[in-house]
Amino acid sequence: MALSVPQSTPSCTSSNLHSTSPRTFRIFGSQLRFLETKQTHVRLLDSVKSNSALRVKASREPQGVTREIINNEQKCTQVMENESDLFSEMKHRFLTFKKDKYLKNLEHFQNLAKVQTPKFLVIACADSRVCPSSILGFQPGEAFIVRNIANLVPPYENEPSETHAALEFSVNSLGVENILVVGHSCCGGIRALMSMEDNQSSSFITNWVRIGKSAKLSTKATASASNLNFDQQCRHCEKVSINQSMLNLLTYPWIEEKVAKGKLSVHGGYYDFVDCAFEKWTLDYKGSESKGDGEYSITNHEFWS
Repeated sequence: MALSVPQSTPSCTSSNLHSTSPRTFRIFGSQLRFLETKQTHVRLLDSVKSNSALRVKASREPQGVTREIINNEQKCTQVMENESDLFSEMKHRFLTFKKDKYLKNLEHFQNLAKVQTPKFLVIACADSRVCPSSILGFQPGEAFIVRNIANLVPPYENEPSETHAALEFSVNSLGVENILVVGHSCCGGIRALMSMEDNQSSSFITNWVRIGKSAKLSTKATASASNLNFDQQCRHCEKVSINQSMLNLLTYPWIEEKVAKGKLSVHGGYYDFVDCAFEKWTLDYKGSESKGDGEYSITNHEFWS
């Protein structure tokens, strides 16, 4: 505007309040700005009204986003509640164990804290349906337990694995007196072994179950002579692979030495969880010595049902 701004700030006196020129400028200046803003606002509203698609989009999108956020929150809440329920149950089981077993056998558990002297090394399948402690009643300190796919024992000359390390530690350091290899019915690892082709691409599972290849070949030979269907072949191989693992144990020098001296026994076990039955046998080391390579004798064969 053409009006000039005062060079100095006026003091609050009655004479200055009657100086209308600067005051009028400020009032009308403010009003002008307000009018311009109002007109702009009206123009924007008219634009929205004239564009129905824009109006629908503006009204719908936030609702969709809101629903998605709510759904995600509900899913997260459900997951957290389920997880909380799982661990609440686990907490209850632990506290029950502490009350009913630990505190009632405090001296035993305090001794275990100092040293362990298990009599058994148990090699069992990792299958969640096969828990040696539950099935055979092992208490803390009684069994050193190794679990892997299909309860296989690799030969001594194979590349090192956790099973090699467990064998060495349990036999040489803990001095176990018995090794029990436990197989079971409906074993997925054995089914994978029986199903895979010789030229099948490698994976962690196929590379591992190939340890039982000789058991598979023996089963296929039996199947040809006995007309076994595939399920029967798998069940047969589940037991043959246990014996193969028992023989593989004897490829470890420190194991064979103790077995030969009668300081260590090797046993096989088969758990049928369909009918809840258990089959147990012992490797006859001296009887197996007189047999050919890959052959064996067993003794103390028992059925528990």
